Amino acid sequence: TQTIIFIAVPFILLLVLMSASGADWSALGHGLLGRGDGYNWLPQGISFAAFFAAFAYSGAGGNLNLTQSIYVKEKGYGMGKYAQKISGLFRARDGHRDISLEGETFDLNEENIANFRAWWKRINLEHGLVFWFLGALAMLLLMLLSYTTTFGVSENSEGIAFVIHQGTAITQTMSPIVGTLFLIAVCVMLFQTQLGVLDSTSRIMAENAAIKRIAYKKEKKINLSKIYFIFLWAQISFGILLFLFNVREPRLLITMGAILNAVAMFVHVGLVNWMNHTIMPRPLQAAWWRKAIVIVVFLVFGAFSLYTIFDKLF
Repeated sequence: TQTIIFIAVPFILLLVLMSASGADWSALGHGLLGRGDGYNWLPQGISFAAFFAAFAYSGAGGNLNLTQSIYVKEKGYGMGKYAQKISGLFRARDGHRDISLEGETFDLNEENIANFRAWWKRINLEHGLVFWFLGALAMLLLMLLSYTTTFGVSENSEGIAFVIHQGTAITQTMSPIVGTLFLIAVCVMLFQTQLGVLDSTSRIMAENAAIKRIAYKKEKKINLSKIYFIFLWAQISFGILLFLFNVREPRLLITMGAILNAVAMFVHVGLVNWMNHTIMPRPLQAAWWRKAIVIVVFLVFGAFSLYTIFDKLF
């Protein structure tokens, strides 16, 4: 993922610098302020479900934050240094093994709290640079590239055909090599994203299933690798089943996935807020403004989820 980010983002930036004019950059700036061509914020006739999908598609990224605990353990961040590494458990070939998935705690003294706060600052810096800055930069560059290459073209397509049409436009305005490289870059980014989603969601579900099974059966030995691959291949099989039934329109699938992700975000953000207030020791709780943001996010996702569901069902 890191390699793809540091190759794809500069490549897209180069394409934008080669194709965008001053007017295009101005349009991007106006768009960031909510000013469109003849409208403010939302164009007339836009489907609320489509808007909600675009607004809430952080649901995929947001839900993947649930795997941060896994990567904290793997990288040895904070208390992850003392927690059991689970990557080997997912790849284990020797069946049932002793596992511990409920994390570790530490004594609340001045030294430990200072170490926690230092780790918290570093993890915020990492997220700020990778998730916020690079994520926002990549989205803005892709939007601007789409605007400069295909905006106002009468034969524009939808779904995956739009990406192919965009590659054709880049081929015509620059060169066939550049257009081909663009399509390869987009395919790699989409494939890597889907691969990460499948892996992360399977890890999340496998961890939760293992924790519930351990609590129910009162045993420490479990085949986590088997549970992981069951969830992984169940998702892959579901995708294949959709294609067999000729459900191929990416926009429909993306919208459905975004709505489901947003509902999941609504649930897990609420649970995170509840845990922060009831389980986390007060010295380790988030600042008041972070709590306020979490509450606002919870209410927004809840309101949009309910509105979209009722709009589609009734």
